[in-house]
Amino acid sequence: MQNRNKLINSLIGNLSNAVLHAILEKAISEEEKEIATHYNKELKTSFDVARRYRDKINPKFSPLLEKDAEEIKSQIMKNVKNELLLRISKGYKNINLNLIEKEVDSVLRLLKV
Repeated sequence: MQNRNKLINSLIGNLSNAVLHAILEKAISEEEKEIATHYNKELKTSFDVARRYRDKINPKFSPLLEKDAEEIKSQIMKNVKNELLLRISKGYKNINLNLIEKEVDSVLRLLKV
């Protein structure tokens, strides 16, 4: 059980990072498209690592328990919102906090969480 909790925490961390970078990538203006490639690379890397953790937690084709899925979603949303607010306070612009839930639902659906 302890190992499962570590896997879930690692899954949450990587999915939070993936969602964060997806939102940051959308906030980039046309003049800063070079930075967007960095965000896209980070998004893909974090998502691939999260997929490996997801496969270790439960069989690939069966969804996680509803309780676990809800906890994972709420934790990811909290992590992403906190990081985005921190980045906004550092001067990042065009960040849309309304995208958080949509992006979280999207990555969870892709991983069958």
